[in-house]
Amino acid sequence: MSLRQVLFSTIGAIGIATMTVVALAPAGAQQTAVEIDEDDIGGVVTGPSGPEAGVWVIAETTELPTKYAKIVVTDDQGRYVIPDLPTANYQVWVRGYGLVDSPKVRAKPGQQLNLTAVPAPNERAGAQYYPAIYWYAMMKMPPEKDFGGSTEIPKNITRELWRQRMGNVDCVGCHQLGQESTRTIPAQLGKFKTGDEAWMRRVSSGQTGEFMVNRLAGQLGGVPFKYFGDWTDRVAKGELPKHKPPRPQGVERNIVVTLWEWGTEKQFTHDLISSDRRNPTVNAYGPLYGSPEYSSDDMPILDPKTHTVTFFKMPVADPTAPESFGSPFHATAVSKPTAASAYWGDEKIWSQRANNHNGMFDKKGRVWFAAAVRGFDNPAFCKKGSDHPSAKAFPLDQSGRQVSILDPKTMKYSFIDTCFGTHHPQFGYDADDTLWLSGTGPVAGWINTKVWDETGDAAKAQGWAPWVLDTNGNGKVDEYTEPGQPAQAGKDMRIAGSGPYAVMPHPTDGSIWYTMNVFAGTPGFLRFDPKTKLSEFYGIPKEGIGVRGGDIDKNGVVWGSGSNGTLVSFDRRKCKGPLNGTTATGNHCPEGFASYKYPGPAFEGFENGSAEASYYTWVDQHNTVGLGENVPISTANLNDGFVALKDGQMVMLRIPYPLGFFAKGLDGRIDEPNAGWKGRGLWSTNGDRTPWLKEGGKGSKPRAVHIQVRPDPLAH
Repeated sequence: MSLRQVLFSTIGAIGIATMTVVALAPAGAQQTAVEIDEDDIGGVVTGPSGPEAGVWVIAETTELPTKYAKIVVTDDQGRYVIPDLPTANYQVWVRGYGLVDSPKVRAKPGQQLNLTAVPAPNERAGAQYYPAIYWYAMMKMPPEKDFGGSTEIPKNITRELWRQRMGNVDCVGCHQLGQESTRTIPAQLGKFKTGDEAWMRRVSSGQTGEFMVNRLAGQLGGVPFKYFGDWTDRVAKGELPKHKPPRPQGVERNIVVTLWEWGTEKQFTHDLISSDRRNPTVNAYGPLYGSPEYSSDDMPILDPKTHTVTFFKMPVADPTAPESFGSPFHATAVSKPTAASAYWGDEKIWSQRANNHNGMFDKKGRVWFAAAVRGFDNPAFCKKGSDHPSAKAFPLDQSGRQVSILDPKTMKYSFIDTCFGTHHPQFGYDADDTLWLSGTGPVAGWINTKVWDETGDAAKAQGWAPWVLDTNGNGKVDEYTEPGQPAQAGKDMRIAGSGPYAVMPHPTDGSIWYTMNVFAGTPGFLRFDPKTKLSEFYGIPKEGIGVRGGDIDKNGVVWGSGSNGTLVSFDRRKCKGPLNGTTATGNHCPEGFASYKYPGPAFEGFENGSAEASYYTWVDQHNTVGLGENVPISTANLNDGFVALKDGQMVMLRIPYPLGFFAKGLDGRIDEPNAGWKGRGLWSTNGDRTPWLKEGGKGSKPRAVHIQVRPDPLAH
């Protein structure tokens, strides 16, 4: 049963009651105990058994320059206040677990609006509103006995690698699984004899079809099709999730979520940026800048004060540069659809060259992007034979993405041609405002922005160095063995893999941390010392499986989204043994690791964990959100939002509408330090590659979101 079917199947039961579900009165009327201002809507939500606590009240309008919505949660007496609404007419309704959506009621700010919740007529109807994880956890995992070469699963595939591929590295690395559109098979694809046959056709669709087929049919031997098919077949026959989500509790009821549509229906917006990571008052109340990665060169810009969306066409320095699709740029997307999409047919919906993946503000209010400025081959100063100091030590022939800068004051767009690749940018805390990048492959890569500002010379401003472990223990880089070679006495050791994914400058000691080898090689956290050019590597414990995005707190503890459904932390201060020498190669500090289970059910057989597949973790060092300083917050990619670790407890920051919210990053900003909760908040955007898969279907656009935590559910 689809969400649309739920709404139509229950409307008959509601009947004439739609005329009496609300009570409207002017602000301050005696019949309500909820206090509101002229720009608020407030009231009480009741159901057949009385007040409905912990349900959402949603107000949405299309009368502003872009579609706008605000969402709050009821308190334990069913009361709610939607604060600070722009002047417009709104459609207001109730959504909650155990319910189906109430009829939408027209209202304006300044009105009292009492609402009647509509109980779900049956479990199936109610389950359509569950977060995706409750459905995705129904998928079965191959038993341990099927690994090791005894079945069709390739011998080199371990159960841990299988879980990683089904989690935050492959499948849920691109879009949410378990939402209505993925737990069902689109009719447009045709009819199939079996579920696995349907999935073989499904993953061939669109401009990432080739990658999905190669991963599932190639690396994993085609076996996942059977498990995906079994899952959707059981759902089609009426099987429901074994677990039910709890309603928001405690501080979760203090959340205010504001959403703006931006981007286009064919464009995915990988990330947004609102402020300087180190100084979150930069760009106060200012525009948000999106990163549409390889879907488009039209960068969306949202002005949250005026609710307007504009676009900036990102150029490249070389007008003959090719589109950034396929190997060696992005093996996960090609320029033409592999097979027709159920939504867009054979249309090529993604087209770009700048390939803007991620942005970061500096203290001057400029935005620095990991974006392509040219084709793949590096200039001569990067290569062997160059007199560039870094090229002499470790020449680089190619890079798939470089760096660009936008000055919002003038809209001047500048290019910095880097020899190393780029993915995520982060500014260090040094006097030179060094910009550190991930996605740099075999090296640490950086830009001295002070030198760039003084000279405009990209070659002089940049540097890089290979990842070298000090295995001879003398505190400096010496001759080293190459990756895969056995250790040799007296030599250091260069390590490799898929390279650095997240980059995390230490706030005080000058070191730079990374999540390492997310896609290939031994996953873990890596520390690079810019002074010595030496690295330290700490491998994720086997039970953690892997790690994706991560961040660092004020104390130097690094946090990452684990591949086993946990938030993973590593504290170097707890290490008991030596941090260099022959034994310091990755497994020498198990005591530094800790993990915290994400909310939500687990796959069968893994009941001690969670099926959550978090993409990225960010640490709120400055209390920009309102939960306190130094709070790690992860994307809850199957839980429709974010999850924060506050005082040892997980706090869900859920976005219940539109269903299917999926973020790849997050950012905090303080607009007004003395304005309390109203002057701060968390910013993010739908980051999945397929906005048409979320609630609303084809035509849905990504939404930028602002999450605030007020002192209580009625604060306004």
